[in-house]
Amino acid sequence: MELGGNAPFLVLADADLGQTVAGAMVAKMRNGGEACTAANRFYVHASIAGEFGRRLASAMAALTVGPGLDAGVEVGPLVNEPARKKVGELVAGIVDASARILTGGTPPDRAGYFYLPTVLAEVPPDAPILAQEIFEPVAPVVSFDHVNDAIRMANDTEGGLVAHVYTGDLAPGLRVSEALEAGMVWA
Repeated sequence: MELGGNAPFLVLADADLGQTVAGAMVAKMRNGGEACTAANRFYVHASIAGEFGRRLASAMAALTVGPGLDAGVEVGPLVNEPARKKVGELVAGIVDASARILTGGTPPDRAGYFYLPTVLAEVPPDAPILAQEIFEPVAPVVSFDHVNDAIRMANDTEGGLVAHVYTGDLAPGLRVSEALEAGMVWA
């Protein structure tokens, strides 16, 4: 059974931000973001969303972009020009709808199908970028006040292959994991 991706990454208020950002980097940037298990939508409790976004942006900005055979490169090109054009349009549309670019948001000034690792903050929960599985190095961050809202937003997808949950307390982590409509939940 193919469940599709568009994986949500939920961060509860008590999550350790150091561990969470490290986990987000693995979940988002595995294979440069071009994996069906990659985290595509980041739902972060409002009390820590700003700090999470800043830390994630710092980590993403530190990645080296270039040809995959070059030494030290951590993020290679996208699959083709239509993919780069699509991500550029999605990012531009979300910025027009009030989101802020914390890092990236453009292709680098070089030949090839590259796109800079991008973190978007203050993303509206109904933004089109959240409704589709993307295979690009883009992390849209949506804040939430109540965990039930995060669960509802996370489950609002046709995908369901994987979800990610970060919390400092096993009990709410299990409750959230059980409420997520995903084939696998990584915590």
